[in-house]
Amino acid sequence: MSSPLTMATLPPSELVALLIATSFAAGLNVYATLVTLGLLAHAGLLPLPPALQLVSNWYVIAASGVMFVIEFFADKIPAFDLLWNALHTFIRIPIAALLAYGATATLSPEEQMVATIAGGAIALAAHGGKTAVRAAVTPSPEPFSNVTLSLGEDGLAIFLTWFATQHPYATIAIVGAMLAVIVVLARWVVRSLRRLFRGAEHELAKES
Repeated sequence: MSSPLTMATLPPSELVALLIATSFAAGLNVYATLVTLGLLAHAGLLPLPPALQLVSNWYVIAASGVMFVIEFFADKIPAFDLLWNALHTFIRIPIAALLAYGATATLSPEEQMVATIAGGAIALAAHGGKTAVRAAVTPSPEPFSNVTLSLGEDGLAIFLTWFATQHPYATIAIVGAMLAVIVVLARWVVRSLRRLFRGAEHELAKES
């Protein structure tokens, strides 16, 4: 009898897609990602390897669900969402890296380390892109922009985690396109900040 298919024994393309999707999703909303992974495991759509069995524990799912509800509201309050996201830099990225580490437990130590670093890097890119967009939107006097963005991020995190189990190649393409957009946005933000500081320095020089 063949052993059951798990994340650790998925075909390489599907494992890569799932790692990319969960890492990106964790960078957006780590609690939604954990809940989705746990529920997918219970539904039989994603048997987890031994190293990640804890994710399917109902206590972990419940705790992640409670935190998801808290984040659902906290992440939609202008200005406070920036503080919330800043604090979650130390939560989303490490958990994404740990998920990648656990999912690749059967690989060689070198491959596992590469997967772990990649998982953390993808989560960092998603988290950084989210934070940058929020910083640009927060000065807006109306709260609807923050709420719309947050709802979109929540939905995207859940969708990507599930979608990777059904359409791995499409998931890779979607996340790849989003990462490209984030890189472009990051460069635009950096250039805008440089122009802003140069303008401020010029004005200070005039006054002095």
